[in-house]
Amino acid sequence: MEMFLKSISASPLFVVDASIPLAEYIAININSSNKDLESFDIASSKAWEDYLSYYLKGKNKKIAYGGYLEVRDIYKRSSYFNATEDERNIHLGMDFWVDANTPILAVLDGEIHSFQNNKNFGDYGPTIILKHTINDTEFYSLYGHLSLESLKNLSEGQKIKKGEVIGYLGTNLVNGDYAPHLHFQIIKDMQGKKGDYPGVCSKKDLDFYKENCPDPNLLLKLPNEI
Repeated sequence: MEMFLKSISASPLFVVDASIPLAEYIAININSSNKDLESFDIASSKAWEDYLSYYLKGKNKKIAYGGYLEVRDIYKRSSYFNATEDERNIHLGMDFWVDANTPILAVLDGEIHSFQNNKNFGDYGPTIILKHTINDTEFYSLYGHLSLESLKNLSEGQKIKKGEVIGYLGTNLVNGDYAPHLHFQIIKDMQGKKGDYPGVCSKKDLDFYKENCPDPNLLLKLPNEI
């Protein structure tokens, strides 16, 4: 699957407002090795917004991105991720930290598989999942933390073109109480789920989810260096 995804496009694909050039992107890590996270309350979405604004301003960039298979402490704030002994803290998608209301694009041609407002504290909030079929291979792309308006006038099976605006980023009031950002994830098998799919897993389940949710950057081709 990795080679297949890598082969789909020789050039980078856009999932965030294509008017923002790739030169305006900067990688970020938000795992425990980032000592900046010790300087503010990581349970506060407002504190996150202030930190990200400071980070982007300091780098003279507009979008901070990263996070695939990153182990994060931020999920400790929500019992939704830690209701059992198997703590879910390994991130399965890529995040794009940018202003609320930023347009979000379909990464490839496809159709709407499902959509839903996932309202748990710390969850995705409004979410759209697209189904793609390329050379008889089916897979899915998930777009989480959108605005409520993004879910209006959608229907399952609706055809979507690569680069089409499918939604806009939501504020912390609707996106699970995070600083505005897109969670973008590739999924091979939806396992019968609709409108939702785990975006974080435990160490115990990592082997399965790493196989079922390959690195989105195989499509996007962004540099990993910070």
